[in-house]
Amino acid sequence: MLLGTHTPKLDEKGRLFLPAKFRDELSDGVVITRGQERCLYVFPASEFASILEKLRQAPASVKDARDYMRVMLSGASDESVDKQGRVSLPALLRQYAGLSKDLVIIGVGSRAEIWDAQAWSEYLASNEESFANQVEEVIPGLF
Repeated sequence: MLLGTHTPKLDEKGRLFLPAKFRDELSDGVVITRGQERCLYVFPASEFASILEKLRQAPASVKDARDYMRVMLSGASDESVDKQGRVSLPALLRQYAGLSKDLVIIGVGSRAEIWDAQAWSEYLASNEESFANQVEEVIPGLF
């Protein structure tokens, strides 16, 4: 399970050190793709295979399904984690997420998300109040 908030730096070659806590789960390879709200999603390769199977079941006749698959899968890149725990972020994805040198990686259970540090700060600030007020409406019975 991927949890927590980490603040690595992007190096001049477009690589970042994955948080040590994430490395075991991501050691067999990752798929990085466009995420929602202009972040990047990082899936363990096995998890992405499950997601891809579900996407394949979506009817090609439904425009929203086609649109979602096109955006998500056209940006997907399978990457390996090197011996130092680094992973390369393709230029297309760095540009999509507006990544600068300062990053935030958050664990979201079955995936990680990579954010530009400033974008994450703004996102968190704008969503904290709704987080505090919506638990019953978003996930009934959680608490």
